[in-house]
Amino acid sequence: MTVKTVGLDLAKDVFQVHGISENGRVVFNKAIKRAKLLSFFEALPPCRVGMEACGSSHHWGRQLRKLGHEVKLMPAGYVKPYVKRGKSDAVDAEAICEAVRRPTMRFVEIKTEDQQAILSIHRTRDLAVRQRTQLANMIRSLLREFGHVLPIGIEAVTAFAKRHHEGDHLDMPDIANGMLGIQCYQFIGMNERISGYSKMIEQHAMLNSDARRLMRMPGIGPVTASAIVATIGDAHQFRTGRDLAAWLGLTPLNKSSGGKERLAITDGGHDG
Repeated sequence: MTVKTVGLDLAKDVFQVHGISENGRVVFNKAIKRAKLLSFFEALPPCRVGMEACGSSHHWGRQLRKLGHEVKLMPAGYVKPYVKRGKSDAVDAEAICEAVRRPTMRFVEIKTEDQQAILSIHRTRDLAVRQRTQLANMIRSLLREFGHVLPIGIEAVTAFAKRHHEGDHLDMPDIANGMLGIQCYQFIGMNERISGYSKMIEQHAMLNSDARRLMRMPGIGPVTASAIVATIGDAHQFRTGRDLAAWLGLTPLNKSSGGKERLAITDGGHDG
């Protein structure tokens, strides 16, 4: 019996595969260790392989495509309705196999290694920005304990950290000033890291023709342009501009502008 569709439930070490024939009969549903996964698919005839878009899915998608399989990634939320009973690896693989056959299913494009490499810079920068915010909040809270309040904005914390690092200490106990000095030193270092990551992203954006075109649009800088190019890849996956806008999180504003709908980004959308 020839396998036509396979549902692959990804994992760290033990994967679950659910294969069916053209008429829907189950051919196999079994667990396979990571080291044997590719050899298992090498033995299969070219077929459609469905996976949830999650950690490592793009890597396995590229590997299975090299073996001649048609790989389809799906958002996990779109697969969930096809889970028939209590959650388990076998049930999840069966649900994936069922979902990938639906004619109205929407799929996620498999990212290239270059795309994921650029995204690694963005994610590292994002982590550094969040850590810097934590340090800024810690510095502010410590200062408030001794009656000192900094103006709003990250620039105020940066200016204070530099002054403190240069020896301009406030009237507070030496222990508190010492702890504050450690935090200011870390804050300054985090600023330098973020600046370095931003320069790397800017260099990528300037070398990429698609990113340069995006930067011609008002409000789009190198960070946003690079992120869009690295995340989307081939824009032909979207049938219309409205599909792309919905994917980005652009939604119509409640207010009307001359009878025409305007779009607004619901969660961010500028260089941070």
